[in-house]
Amino acid sequence: MNQPKSPAVKFTGYQKFVIALLALTQFTVILDFMVMSPLGDLLMKSLDMNPSNFGIAVAAYAFSAGISGLLTAGFADKYDRKKLFLFFYVGFILGTIMCGLANSYHVLVAARIITGIFGGVIGSISMAIVADLFSIQQRGRVMGFMTMGFGASQVLGIPIGLYLANIWGWHAPFFWVAGMAVAVAGLIAWKLNPLTAHLALQSDKTAVKHLLHTIAKKEYRIGFSATALLSIGGFMMMPFGSAFAVNNLKITQEQLPILFMVAGISTLIIMPIIGKISDTYDKFRIFALASLWMVMVVLFYTNLGPSPFWLVMVFNVLMMAGIMGRMVPSVALTSAIPDMSDRGAFMSINASLQQIAGGFAAAIGGMIVVQKDKFSPLEHYNTLGYIVAIISLIAIFMIYRVSEMVKRRSGYKKVINEPVLVGE
Repeated sequence: MNQPKSPAVKFTGYQKFVIALLALTQFTVILDFMVMSPLGDLLMKSLDMNPSNFGIAVAAYAFSAGISGLLTAGFADKYDRKKLFLFFYVGFILGTIMCGLANSYHVLVAARIITGIFGGVIGSISMAIVADLFSIQQRGRVMGFMTMGFGASQVLGIPIGLYLANIWGWHAPFFWVAGMAVAVAGLIAWKLNPLTAHLALQSDKTAVKHLLHTIAKKEYRIGFSATALLSIGGFMMMPFGSAFAVNNLKITQEQLPILFMVAGISTLIIMPIIGKISDTYDKFRIFALASLWMVMVVLFYTNLGPSPFWLVMVFNVLMMAGIMGRMVPSVALTSAIPDMSDRGAFMSINASLQQIAGGFAAAIGGMIVVQKDKFSPLEHYNTLGYIVAIISLIAIFMIYRVSEMVKRRSGYKKVINEPVLVGE
């Protein structure tokens, strides 16, 4: 990292508010998905599910989110992003409430499908808003703050969710998430300015033409491929993380909230640092180093047997550092690929492929992992670790292509110096 530093671009007051609003939104959406993993052991025991069934329950959200992303991609750039954002967020809230009301495995799967239809699009709309309002020199820090929602979900969300689940059952966390989301939706409706600058740039007459136009661009397809690869690893291991910790590493249900809290605190500390570094130094180098770090930790962790609680906590912190260290620079780079006129469609397709790839990964992971009974250790979890390691190494090459493409494009310098549309 001997290359010269880039000058920092300061945020306006409105930009700071938007960052906070998007971070809160991401917190609720991520928590809705993330809480499935720590609840996995309780859900499998309460609803009489095996790992394959649970993998399908997780994949149901991912597949529906992916399909929804493709269906909305064509018209994602044809409406005010604020109105589109609010519409899908309200739908997500209703789906989350339905998850809390589920009383069987099949009803839960149906509720996760509905939640995914709406929730899966929110991230892509958020990224389109980020690309509209922030220059490339700001996006590393923006992503650092937004991904703090991931850390916050572990520090506050998951421990509180598990606490509520231990008192009132696994339904309670979903009602809690829905309640917080209602408050956030009110802020979106009240304070977020309309985002319509992209509407004047539209040339495709129909949603289908706009979708095909976006898919047809080679540089966009490179970004799509990179995103799909990156999502596979996380979705493959994550759904079975709590079951592995409880049944293989011999962590108790009471220790799980502490485990997630410690990992989350480390994420909250690391993310702003990674974001600042990503805006200062080469984003690909940061991604490559974080990927190699994550591969080493994953290979060790997935081969652990019964272990002291402190050791499990250390490995979780180290693994989260690698995962988050990859996420921030890769998302910042990917956000620089689309033109303004295509941002909504690109982000929708990108999120869709991310979800679909993740859905396949969760389903395949459920087929690989075996558990003889509800209290037996998970078998072949280390196989998932080997697969994730190989995919992560391939992803380094793909992100390198994205990085070089962004640098080569004449639009790279244009994006850096692109006027910021803050709508103040």
